[in-house]
Amino acid sequence: MYPPHRAVALVLAALISIGGLSACSSGPAAVTNVSVSGSETILHQADITVIDVRTPTEFAAGHLAHAVNIDVDGATFDSQVADLAKDGAYFVYCHSGNRSAVATDRMAHLGFTRLYNLLGGVSDWQANGGALVTS
Repeated sequence: MYPPHRAVALVLAALISIGGLSACSSGPAAVTNVSVSGSETILHQADITVIDVRTPTEFAAGHLAHAVNIDVDGATFDSQVADLAKDGAYFVYCHSGNRSAVATDRMAHLGFTRLYNLLGGVSDWQANGGALVTS
């Protein structure tokens, strides 16, 4: 058994070590939350990939132009995003912003560094006059 002051020192060292590891990862700091009004400049970036993380049925009913569908709740989400360049720029959205927040968090923890999460999702997009396409 360690003396009490030694035990405290060991616990503190472990916590500092764990904190240092998480600070070195991409993590949630790689995610920028954007509103519909703030999304225009992001969507005009030449290297942006738009990802709709809703179900295929929701995607077919209407999605942002040039979007690809990778269902965050689907069994293949992790393997599909693993095929993407980790240093690419990705604009991610869903219906309300909840699933896209989950998706961008997962992607950030997988090492993606430039992620944009649409707050309010297509619900806010349409409420602010944004168009959806079905092809």
